[in-house]
Amino acid sequence: MSEIALIGKKIGMTREFYKTGQVVPVTVLKMEKARVIQVIDQEKRGYKAVQLGYGKIKSSKIKKSMKGYFAKKNTEAKKILKEFKVENTETYKEGNEFGLEIFKDTKFVDTKSKTIGKGFAGAMKRHNFGGLRATHGVSVSHRSHGSTGQRQDPGKVFKGKKMAGHMGDKLRTMQNIEIIKTDIENELLYLKGSIPGAKNSEILVKKSVKNVNKLTIEEKIKAAEEAKKTPDKKKK
Repeated sequence: MSEIALIGKKIGMTREFYKTGQVVPVTVLKMEKARVIQVIDQEKRGYKAVQLGYGKIKSSKIKKSMKGYFAKKNTEAKKILKEFKVENTETYKEGNEFGLEIFKDTKFVDTKSKTIGKGFAGAMKRHNFGGLRATHGVSVSHRSHGSTGQRQDPGKVFKGKKMAGHMGDKLRTMQNIEIIKTDIENELLYLKGSIPGAKNSEILVKKSVKNVNKLTIEEKIKAAEEAKKTPDKKKK
């Protein structure tokens, strides 16, 4: 189950207090249950995978072909469909639902979301350029990005040149984010720190790909308490 992911809605940010007086900023996600729509066999497609559906959608907003697809699978229409490659498809059956319980023993997760769109931005804001001098010979072009292209040879602007343009609104992955706590009854997930995306934006959450060995905040607090209990060794 650790290979599949859930999609949540970003509610906003708050903070968690610990008995040591430590304050940790957290992002709150309202998670949605994922339903298995289709189990993909290796014989048919050449790989093993599970197709999951997330979120509710009005029947008036679905294409006729998709209405037939969901009717064939005997399930209600879902807003988002995603495929996840899994090692063993036998544990999944069509109609099964998965919620926050898949992160029961998970300490760190990876998130994927769209950053807030900032519209058209200049080179200084978009790429953190220093700009030209404020005085002494520089006129009008104080916030410009300097020379753009070349003259006769090669006579063009190279691809990837850092210039003014659309800022934000891009997919970004955050790795090794600590789970502070989970509220299974209200389907809320509390993650440490900030996560890219505006309020009510969709965020994909899955188990951390990397093998993370660092301690969580609670483990650090316990280790500090145990260290206080143990008597210091007498100096010789």
